[in-house]
Amino acid sequence: MMVKKQSTRKETELEKLAIRMTKWVGTPESLIIHSILFVVAFFVYFAGVALETVLLFVTTVVSLEAIYLALFIQLTVNRTHESLEDVEEDLGEIQEDVGALEGGFGEIAEDVEGLEGNVKKMRRNVEELEADVEDISEDIDRYYLEEDREQSQEKVSHVESSKSLQNIEKEIINLSRGIIALRDDLENLKKNLP
Repeated sequence: MMVKKQSTRKETELEKLAIRMTKWVGTPESLIIHSILFVVAFFVYFAGVALETVLLFVTTVVSLEAIYLALFIQLTVNRTHESLEDVEEDLGEIQEDVGALEGGFGEIAEDVEGLEGNVKKMRRNVEELEADVEDISEDIDRYYLEEDREQSQEKVSHVESSKSLQNIEKEIINLSRGIIALRDDLENLKKNLP
């Protein structure tokens, strides 16, 4: 019989801080604070600072935030990947149990095949997420190489980043659905075992 093992790895304070920051970035408070800071940055122009300096500062800050956003996304991808590894280990243990009980359990074998299909789908989703993160990194690199940073080009870059983030969000939703399906399949397996 399979015994659920507890994760022995404890999160460091730095990891806990990074997770809290990742969660905070998606809150309404974060949106309000960023909007206020953005507007305030342009009011500095009226205090006598050159417009080029203001635009350079805002562009630099936005670039740094984009880098950190990509890092936060990669953190989420890594944590999801670790969760999937745990699921794969559990799946391996289930397969061993099924092999030991393989007298007349044809239905259980079919359920395991369905679970393997779900794990493959989730692995593909993780790979797609990693590709999206790479796309975002490439977008950031291209952003730094461009000398002419006109406002219309910034909007296009923002739209591309938003599309990439939307793709990542869809992939995370698909992963969540896959994990739920996997959990349901595991529950069905438990019910079918004598």
